[in-house]
Amino acid sequence: MNTDELNDRFGIEGEIGFYEEEDLIFAMVSNKFADATISLYGAQILNFNPVRNMEILWMSSESYLEKGKAIRGGIPVCFPWFGMHETDEKMPQHGFARIMDWEVSKAEILAGGESLITMQLCSSEETKKYWPYDFCAEMIFIVGNQLSVTLKVTNTSGEPIDYTCALHTYFSLSAIENITIEGLQNTRYQNQLDGGDYLQEKPLLKIKEATTHHYYDTEQTCVINDPVYNRRISIKKQGSKNSTVWNPWTETCAKLGDIADDGYHTFVCLETVNKINDIIELAPGETHETTSIIGIEE
Repeated sequence: MNTDELNDRFGIEGEIGFYEEEDLIFAMVSNKFADATISLYGAQILNFNPVRNMEILWMSSESYLEKGKAIRGGIPVCFPWFGMHETDEKMPQHGFARIMDWEVSKAEILAGGESLITMQLCSSEETKKYWPYDFCAEMIFIVGNQLSVTLKVTNTSGEPIDYTCALHTYFSLSAIENITIEGLQNTRYQNQLDGGDYLQEKPLLKIKEATTHHYYDTEQTCVINDPVYNRRISIKKQGSKNSTVWNPWTETCAKLGDIADDGYHTFVCLETVNKINDIIELAPGETHETTSIIGIEE
């Protein structure tokens, strides 16, 4: 659908509308709680700005906004694999969901005034170039006092399937050295950078260097405490037993074409993940939902 068709079918005057920029189509949400922008390419929310607060999500000023390349920032959807493909390094990192167009299937205002938008990506000849299974994936966005983002996957094939995934959320910070992360104490994690397995004993995680920690056996709510911005960002989750904390630091940033060399300084990724010992296995007809709920602690 083009933007005129989307606005005719799903637009809600003053609250939900669609526009095109640089060959990509975006949904714009504005209600009494917050403003948000969602790209139909990748079904990726790019900003969530609550009323009387600052932007919560981080977007790279150097991000590509073109077909065939991932958007850097917001909440990329990693599916049907998280990280590199297990057997074919030529496959796109983090799967194909974030580099494909999704279709809007629903837009409405809920009873409490929150805005709901649902987007859908189902198996096709294009997806089967990467993954040979029949499936239907939905991204469900609820923009209210909190932001709820759900990846819902249904196995529409006649055989079992398994997948890994992540809601790869970039959070905007005053500065990386100012923040601490709560909620991971006494949780084991894999350190991707050295291959080791560790236990985080301290109650607070402070990031002082390149970090890729995959925490497992945890369903805990995490909190990013940013005293300079005077806010505590809460990240609750459902349907996920892994959480990943990532910051590339200086050396990796210098190698990435879609992040400024000092970009690492103002974001951290705290991701809701299904991987490690939480790989999702679906029998024919089964569905799984992975949800991240983001808000400011009052």
